[in-house]
Amino acid sequence: MSKIRVAVLVGSLRKASFNRHLARAVERLASDDFVFEHIRIDNLPLYNQDFDADYPAECKRLKDEIASADALLFVTAEYNRSIPGVLKNAIDIASRPWGTNSFKGKPGAVIGVSVGATGTALAQQHLRNVLSYLDVLVEGQPEVFIQNKEGLFSEDGTINNEGTEKFLQGFVDRYSDWVKHLLSR
Repeated sequence: MSKIRVAVLVGSLRKASFNRHLARAVERLASDDFVFEHIRIDNLPLYNQDFDADYPAECKRLKDEIASADALLFVTAEYNRSIPGVLKNAIDIASRPWGTNSFKGKPGAVIGVSVGATGTALAQQHLRNVLSYLDVLVEGQPEVFIQNKEGLFSEDGTINNEGTEKFLQGFVDRYSDWVKHLLSR
């Protein structure tokens, strides 16, 4: 099998995003047969059904990048106990117009990190509901709700806590096996 292309959607635009660091950590722990492609979502217009007949170029780019990926990884922040608007907007754009859902049938996973004690548990639940409707095959376990502590991640994705690294390695291994299994069907 050729390399498995994973589209990574990070739901935080902040330059020093904890979730971007988490995404990099997952990449570092994955085997060489996975390629992680970060999908740009910060330059998208707000979804408007009026442009369904003639999608803007950035929206077409997003749809094409999602459609050409083998698998999906959503790394979400939690804003006001739900998913960030920028991530929901990207999902709405890539799943429209009706009948052209770029996510359909792809294996995916949802993870996140936050300073709160429950990590991004509520945002992840909301995101899982949306993805289920869009026919994304979302991995159920293990759930990854990480509480960020000062120095947990380096910018390059190095994990500075042995327990967290071991936990994330378990997630990455299971995700990798699950994606390979679904793609081999």
